[in-house]
Amino acid sequence: MRKTVDLTGRRFGKLTVIENTGEQEDHYWKWLCQCDCGKKILVNTKRLKRGTISHCGCDKKSKSSLGSVPEDLTGNRYGQLTVLRLQKYRENGKSSWLCQCECGNQCTVSADSLYYLKRKSCGCLHRQLAASEIKDLRNQMFGKLKAIEPTEKKDSKGSVVWKCICDCGTELYISQDSLIQGVYKSCGCVRQDQQKNLHENLTLVNNTCIEVLEKRKHRKDNTSGFRGVSKGPDGKWMVTIGFQGKRYYAGLYSDYNDAVEARLSIEDALHTDFIETYQSWKQQAQSDEIWAQQNPFYFDVKKRGKEFHIHTVFGYSIVSLK
Repeated sequence: MRKTVDLTGRRFGKLTVIENTGEQEDHYWKWLCQCDCGKKILVNTKRLKRGTISHCGCDKKSKSSLGSVPEDLTGNRYGQLTVLRLQKYRENGKSSWLCQCECGNQCTVSADSLYYLKRKSCGCLHRQLAASEIKDLRNQMFGKLKAIEPTEKKDSKGSVVWKCICDCGTELYISQDSLIQGVYKSCGCVRQDQQKNLHENLTLVNNTCIEVLEKRKHRKDNTSGFRGVSKGPDGKWMVTIGFQGKRYYAGLYSDYNDAVEARLSIEDALHTDFIETYQSWKQQAQSDEIWAQQNPFYFDVKKRGKEFHIHTVFGYSIVSLK
């Protein structure tokens, strides 16, 4: 987390900083500012210091650079979209607005797309139009599915339902959209076969999958942007790590970079060392079966306070957290 610099009382163009709101936007503090015209707005540290926003929008000559400030679109209707609120404004002068579609869905649309009616719905109009067109899919293959004939039924989006037959002989009914978009490629038999053979494709050692550790990536659902690092309600960064079916707490950090460094350190001690230890054991076991029988593989971890005690087939080590 970046160090907080008190901007209270400082002026940036026509804006005077009143107070820190305690909230953040893209890891920058948001400040309550008052314009010379009397209007109050919220601006983050980055935009204040860079001069991206220097007034509330009262300066007509500079309105184009303020994106969302020049004109409030809240409540306006464009096609099937009703504008709810400002979602985001950018330094390039473009703004995005959260809109409610008649179908009930919400979507974010740029101001230009609303002004010129490039977007008239959340996408449901396009889907409904495409779904209403019956295409001749007879005898076409979609994975293991063969389309036989259309029925008189339609799904909730208006897409025609087709009678299909899977290669395994199972008969089922799938919408035209689902076939064309590849949502279904079999009756489910492919997934069942994959699950049955899963144990043959993975190397499981000490309740740990070697392939998963080797191919670990950043999680897309992680709001911090890095695996095992999450932000707590107090603004600090909590570090955890999963290993051998357990989850270990690895510390609480005020600085984001320190949290990432701690995660990488303990990840190297557990995940990376586990893989390297197993590979070394496997290589020696292949060349000496008697040794392998006398020295079965193990990699045991116990956490004591801020220390990880690691016992392996090759020795003992301690990893200390900062």
